[in-house]
Amino acid sequence: MMYATRQEAAGDQGYNYHLLKAALNTFQCNLGQLEPAQLTRARQIADKSFEIESLVIASPEARDVFIADSEVARAVGEIEAKYVDHDEFVTDLAGNQLDEETLRASLRRELLFDSVMRRVGARSPAVNDLDVRLFYELHIDRFTVPERRTARHILITVNPDYVENTAAAARARIQQLADKLRTSPRRFATLARQHSECPTALDGGKLGSLHRGKLYPQLDAALFRLREGEVSEVVESEVGLHLLLCERIEAGRKVPLSKARARIVEILQQRKQRNCQKAWLGELRRAASLTKVS
Repeated sequence: MMYATRQEAAGDQGYNYHLLKAALNTFQCNLGQLEPAQLTRARQIADKSFEIESLVIASPEARDVFIADSEVARAVGEIEAKYVDHDEFVTDLAGNQLDEETLRASLRRELLFDSVMRRVGARSPAVNDLDVRLFYELHIDRFTVPERRTARHILITVNPDYVENTAAAARARIQQLADKLRTSPRRFATLARQHSECPTALDGGKLGSLHRGKLYPQLDAALFRLREGEVSEVVESEVGLHLLLCERIEAGRKVPLSKARARIVEILQQRKQRNCQKAWLGELRRAASLTKVS
């Protein structure tokens, strides 16, 4: 069976629904807002999606699929609900070369397409235990919880416009705090409230639970060298001078296969379904090409 090209579909407003979707999904704007180059790209995307949809809904697999009027009405309602009133809805449709009847027909096609693709995907083989174990071993990094550290910090900024924040004064101030904390690390939160120039001072300098890479590189390196309960030496970053307290260390751990299994099965089943759908679409295209030649 021959399938419609964009040129052949130009008189079919159903194609305009695909064109509008391409504009919204790719450029986040309506058809009338597209620049010429954007419109060209949107047409390329719409050509492909309309072609695929036309192939699918004309396939033998689509013949016994029934889309109820209530499903179409629900889909229309979900779109119309985004507008202030019905008039605005109709006006916007017209501005995108659509009307209510065409929208309903386009949504029916889309629902039919989705239903057929789900049926085809359901033909894919089930995921077995070997599939699951291989995926787990080959992607073990995805099932590893990184080490985390609960931390607090004190910040003294450097600003030559203020006497107390010149480079020398700031370093002297934070060194005094470091000396106090060396013998009394439990005072960290109190001293942070009193002296830190970071908004976290209100919460005793609390940074929360962090994994590597969340802080400035200098702070990150210093924090992950500390033992639990230890206070760092003075650390300099782009925003000033810091002291860090490592309150707690949560060691990294591997999620056991038993807990990861359900998610792995879901990932692999979706992959198998997509592969099955792609293979089926390839067969449809080949059959359509042979029909065109003949």
